[in-house]
Amino acid sequence: MNLLYKILFYISGFIIVWAMVGYPLSIQIIGKLFKNRRLEKDYSHQPSVTVMVVAHNEEKVILEKLNNIIELDYPREKIEFLIASDNSTDRTNEIVKQFMNEHQDRNIRLYEVKARKGKTNAQNEAQKTVTSEYLVMTDANSIMDKNSVIELMAAFTSEDIAYVSGKLSIINQKSSDISNAEANYWNSDLATREIESRIQTITAGNGALYACRTKDYYDFDPIQCHDSAMPPLYALQGKRAIANHDAIAYEKAGEVIEDEFGRKVRMNRIILKHILPDVRILNIFKYKWFSFFYFGHRTCRYLLWISHLLMFVTNALLMQESLFYTTTFIAQLLFYLLALVKVFTKLDNKYLTLIYYYCVTVIAQWVGVYNILTGKAKPFWEKADSTR
Repeated sequence: MNLLYKILFYISGFIIVWAMVGYPLSIQIIGKLFKNRRLEKDYSHQPSVTVMVVAHNEEKVILEKLNNIIELDYPREKIEFLIASDNSTDRTNEIVKQFMNEHQDRNIRLYEVKARKGKTNAQNEAQKTVTSEYLVMTDANSIMDKNSVIELMAAFTSEDIAYVSGKLSIINQKSSDISNAEANYWNSDLATREIESRIQTITAGNGALYACRTKDYYDFDPIQCHDSAMPPLYALQGKRAIANHDAIAYEKAGEVIEDEFGRKVRMNRIILKHILPDVRILNIFKYKWFSFFYFGHRTCRYLLWISHLLMFVTNALLMQESLFYTTTFIAQLLFYLLALVKVFTKLDNKYLTLIYYYCVTVIAQWVGVYNILTGKAKPFWEKADSTR
């Protein structure tokens, strides 16, 4: 039995270390080997574009968003704006209609979703009304840089590029230790995505800003989100999902742990499927770097919840084996105790905050798994007030 415990201990330990340290380091090394590869751009590529904004009860931010998108630097005759209102019950629709009336010289449409089924469903429904060549998706609380659409379109330099993700820039990093931790994590993740993009394809995008060809759009199950579903879909089709971080959207991170925890739980509403969404991903001979990227950047991270539990339990059972196992068990206990110190003392220490933030991330995965197993995972959610 001890042999089984050791196998589980070392496999779990490898998954944790590879996800958080090994893969980020390896991708930096690989990036240096491919340093001569650069993102190609063609600024003469200016096809017809629909900028779609999905909104549910966004009366606080929708007017600012509307004023933002009509100021985008793109040929006016080639761009339209589509607000997909996911059964909004506040003043969102009223504000959009009034804005449309005041800006009749701009091509703005409102699509009202009759039954609330979440962001992806609203995108699925609204997309069927689109006639432009390309779709640009953005969130209601994201402010787009003036050149963001031009940058996204410039990155579609070949037919095999099916998806381009922009850069989400956190504007309230210094507002709280929670927003600071999220911004630090996100900046590190962006660096990894930039390298994946240069070499072959990214494993996930972000909902704040991304684009695809209208003909390549796929009706995903509403429980899924484009951030995590689109790039793997295109990769398995032999296409590329890339990142152009000169296309920028600005957004607030959650400033309180309740908001950030809730966001992470929602992100994990389909975590079990994301671990390995398609067994073909393992075919490294066909999918090359994508197989390596997905395993390190996604599969291992999506296994942190179970890996930490297995490592802790098997370590406890192996403590009598040697001083090594006793030491590693004590180290794990100290790690979790430091997170509790942060909870109860509220100390302003960046190391305590990072440990606490990491533990919150793992707990959010557990809640996501629980919601899946109990049928509580839903395709929609309430927005975080501190991000508005």
